[in-house]
Amino acid sequence: MSEYIGFGSLPDIVHRKTVKKGFEFTLMVVGESGLGKSTLINTLFLSDLYKERNESSYEPPQTAHIEKKTLCIEEQGVKLRLTVVDTPGFGSSLSSDDCIRSCCEYVDEQFRAYFAEESGIIRKNIIDNRVHCCLYFIPGHCHSLRPIDVEFMLNIHEKVNVIPIISKADMLTEKEKIQIKQRINDSIKTHEIKIYQLPDCDSDEDEDFKQQDKELKACLPFAVVGSNTILEVNGKKMRGRQYDWGVVEVDNPAHSDFTKLRNMLISTHMPDLKEVTEDVHYENFRTQLISKISQQAFKDRGKLKRDSIPKLLPALDETDILLLQKEEEIRRMQDILVQMQDKLKTNNEKSNHNLYLAAQKSLENENKKIENVINV
Repeated sequence: MSEYIGFGSLPDIVHRKTVKKGFEFTLMVVGESGLGKSTLINTLFLSDLYKERNESSYEPPQTAHIEKKTLCIEEQGVKLRLTVVDTPGFGSSLSSDDCIRSCCEYVDEQFRAYFAEESGIIRKNIIDNRVHCCLYFIPGHCHSLRPIDVEFMLNIHEKVNVIPIISKADMLTEKEKIQIKQRINDSIKTHEIKIYQLPDCDSDEDEDFKQQDKELKACLPFAVVGSNTILEVNGKKMRGRQYDWGVVEVDNPAHSDFTKLRNMLISTHMPDLKEVTEDVHYENFRTQLISKISQQAFKDRGKLKRDSIPKLLPALDETDILLLQKEEEIRRMQDILVQMQDKLKTNNEKSNHNLYLAAQKSLENENKKIENVINV
């Protein structure tokens, strides 16, 4: 007889709770204007995230700044709260320092805000705005990484999962794509840039998934084409771009890596992107922040202790020591005189009065001794 305990239904319970709660995902897109970032995002999530922007007359700002847009998507009962962080003006100025600094500071600010929320008394319903992935767009016509590309990725690769993207791949032949990918990967290794590494498959995964994972790893960096235009070719509707020489299909693996990027980003590796953000990037930030707070608290305690210790008297010579001793002796005799005056008020006996006069005379003698010490 086989006994039934009941924990076999736990995955279903967790699944229902997760679906009911929904998912949160924050995606940062970085790259120069005109590389198709907005178009790719709209194509990825089948939305019009920048509908208020007139693309024909839009002029990017001359200085980099951060634009954040949030979109709630629901598919088959599963809710996704998507936050897209755009960086218009990136690379527009002569110096790239401000552009890179603004992106890094934004990532740190989200880490700091999350740390403050989870360190508070009430930690229920914390909204996770941490950046889980950064799509960095590289112009396809450059054929390799430029100095600004290397500098940006080196500054941010310890903070967020970086996925390099070759934009507007329809400008390249298949041979050129292979060459550019090889050059970019060589440059990434040379400069020791840490891009997002797809995890290895478990041994019990099916062969189809293993083959898909192998193809994804071979595709990095992704060479993509984005389009919001619906074309009809031979009675079939598709997203693509119409040229005089033919049609580029966005979802065709022979034309673009778009499908592989979408599957990796949304379907297969979104949980891993969030786990790496939580367990690696945020944990590193949290450790460094706690270390700084501890060091500052230690310094403040040390300063408080030093301030509470009475200051030592400066070294005294023999004359000063003698004067202090005499002054202390005079203070004691003055106390005795005060006590005797109180007694004289209540008892006017002559003996007591004579005793008082003797003590006063002794005090005068001590004062003369101090004057002699000072004159010496």
